[in-house]
Amino acid sequence: MAEPFSDLPHFYLQGTSSAANYTRPKGGGDSDPPPERDRISHANFLTSRLQTALEAAANERSLRVKDLTYGESGFYLEFTVNKEEFKEISLDDRRKQIELRAVRLSETDDKLIHATVFVPDKAAKHFLKKIENYRDKNSKWDKPQNQGLVTRLDDIRLGAVRSLFTDRKELYPPPDQTIWWEVWLKRDRRADFLEIAEKLNFQVKSHSLSFPEREILLALTNITTIATIIRNTDGIAELRIAKDNPSFYFQELEVLEQADWVEALKRQLFYPTSDQIAAAILDGGSNRSHSLLEKSLASNDMHSVDPTWGVGDNPNCGHGTAMAGVVLYGDLEAALASTQPIELTYQLESVKILPPVGQNDPDLYGAITGEAIARVEIQAPHRKRVICMAVTSSGHNTGCPSSWSAAIDKLCFEDNETRRLIVLPVGNIRDEILPNEYLDRNDTEAAENPSQAWNALVVGAYTEKVNITTPHYKHYQAIAPGGDLCPRSRTSTLWHSQWPIRPDVVFEGGNLATDGSSAGMVIDDLGLLTTHHKPMARQFDFLSDTSAATALATRMSAQILSEHPDYLPETVRALMVHSARWTPAMLDRLPTKVTQTQKRTHLLARYGFGVPSLDRALQSAKHDLTMIMEDQFQPFWKKDGEIKTYQMNFHKLPWPKKELEKLGGAEVELHITLSYFIQPNPGERGWTRRHSYASHGLRFSVKNSLESVPEFKKRINKEARDAEESLTSSGSDKGWVLGQMLRDRGSLHSDIWRGTAADLATKDAIGVYPVSGWWKEKPNLDAWSMLAPYTLIVSIRVPTGADIYTPVENIVKQTIVIENEY
Repeated sequence: MAEPFSDLPHFYLQGTSSAANYTRPKGGGDSDPPPERDRISHANFLTSRLQTALEAAANERSLRVKDLTYGESGFYLEFTVNKEEFKEISLDDRRKQIELRAVRLSETDDKLIHATVFVPDKAAKHFLKKIENYRDKNSKWDKPQNQGLVTRLDDIRLGAVRSLFTDRKELYPPPDQTIWWEVWLKRDRRADFLEIAEKLNFQVKSHSLSFPEREILLALTNITTIATIIRNTDGIAELRIAKDNPSFYFQELEVLEQADWVEALKRQLFYPTSDQIAAAILDGGSNRSHSLLEKSLASNDMHSVDPTWGVGDNPNCGHGTAMAGVVLYGDLEAALASTQPIELTYQLESVKILPPVGQNDPDLYGAITGEAIARVEIQAPHRKRVICMAVTSSGHNTGCPSSWSAAIDKLCFEDNETRRLIVLPVGNIRDEILPNEYLDRNDTEAAENPSQAWNALVVGAYTEKVNITTPHYKHYQAIAPGGDLCPRSRTSTLWHSQWPIRPDVVFEGGNLATDGSSAGMVIDDLGLLTTHHKPMARQFDFLSDTSAATALATRMSAQILSEHPDYLPETVRALMVHSARWTPAMLDRLPTKVTQTQKRTHLLARYGFGVPSLDRALQSAKHDLTMIMEDQFQPFWKKDGEIKTYQMNFHKLPWPKKELEKLGGAEVELHITLSYFIQPNPGERGWTRRHSYASHGLRFSVKNSLESVPEFKKRINKEARDAEESLTSSGSDKGWVLGQMLRDRGSLHSDIWRGTAADLATKDAIGVYPVSGWWKEKPNLDAWSMLAPYTLIVSIRVPTGADIYTPVENIVKQTIVIENEY
């Protein structure tokens, strides 16, 4: 199923629902003469070495795995040649698909090079025949055949991973150390490599470079795995260490050189033509004097909740300015390395909510947050914005609502007309972390206040930063493996089961370095490059941990909103979660000897729904389409003086039924995400009963293969009753990754069903129904007539090569034509 997303838009559907009353229930010139050799002894030596290599290749061939075999079956030979002689020979033979892949200097003799060649199995005796002819036959000029080639060969052996490694020898890692590699592939082998990565469970970054003969990808894996790949495939041409670490810009450049890089980057920037979209940063203030920020952060968009504090960043910290750089550019290292135009699509706003000295009274954080948001909204009421607040405090860390988290829930959903997207971190572990404490420590350090807010998008930190290239730290290694949890990111494994699981998603937060026994330390190689708050002194700084992750999440949210300014906050939040996936490293961390539900709960409590993808959030593909619906209904009404359940929505979807039926038993996925905001009702009693805190709840259910519509609705009635009574639903969880009881926590529900295409062909209807909350239970608050807005996102994924997008597109177009005719 590995295939990049195309530029196909998602389907934004309207009118799919019907409200129903429901009851709760590769030269030229003269060549140099070849070196003088004893013909027989040299030929015998090379023959012996080559025979040994061929025997070893045969042994490797016996270890091949059929399911991992891609391209031309073959092996690699490494030839040792004098550096000055190498230009006189050719080791390629295109007719036989023999190709020179990699050349590197010898580690022991700088006059020698090692040239590695891919040889198909069907041409295995090619070089053996050339050596034999050199020994036994003469050319028409009465010279040994193939003299120009064979006499220039010093040695031959079977190629291995090291043969393809063309980087500095000191960077070559131990066999089982997982790091990021630059994998240089033969052209047209990218898709094969992605499939192998999926089968061998290692991560490949989505970005790639294409050249006439090579494609370059970054892969997070180890030598052992790469050895398996080169044994089974013909794709890999060369290997290098991925070294795009931001420390180059920070440690190795002088201040003036840093400024030159900034000026070069500024020439690539294109700013938005309007100020309709913003990312508001609630932090310690920002310094817009940095030339990478000044055009995106206007002076009148800088505020403070206390005028006596000023609006600039804390001179001793710089956290707010660092946040601004990541919110606007992401990790600046990528932007600085790029030569392409960079389009900025939103403004920045800054509100100083932290005093220059000391801290605010924790009891006032909720009020301070509300006041900060009010200031940006009063200044620019016309804007749609994402609000970022990477500030947490200790306390209330069992998942139980606090005054601060409740205030954030209220700010997210004041009423049906005023809703906001607020992005928060789970918080950082503040003390030293030893290597042997990793993960166990994370699991016992609970997510901090106010990350328990139901309506916020809550962000944890994971990391892909594992390569340390700074010479001073050459004996250090990263604590966290690539793709796993950032060493300082907190979790919700200790939270009580009735509260939402946090984080919702994870973004890059950097890593910590250790010499193996010392506590983890922050080094530049393992952080995110960003803007410095004192640009006259230096241009760049580093940001890490959940602050960096929260800034990246805010950036992606603002990018989605810039692309679709009419999307509701619930929709942006839903797309963030819906586009997320767990990395192989996360899935490898599942505990053993526990139930499947416990494994999944542990996975969510550490990593949320995984790492979001902007491409997946914005684009569909022929084989992987997404439908988005924003809708609402009235969940309760008053009848005979009693508040009762009133409506549900039944969504009949444009469904590629024929195409799914043709795929038959092929494995497919159905991914559903339901996002809505609740109105909070905090109080001592409410903190022990979920429904008393939340105004209402919504759930989704999918029509089963053998159900009629009436039968489907009848089952939904029973599921609603079971949900309210905390019972297990009767038989609707088969094929779901999480299952109903686990996915239904909080106010954002996402799950993936896996099964056959034939079964999915019948799952063309989804019901969204309410469960109780204080709107119903507290009639005296007179909120029973409130509408419940929500976003429902549905994705179908089938094997690569199938086209389900076009038939759905045709159904949607036909529906629009019919609607326009009446």
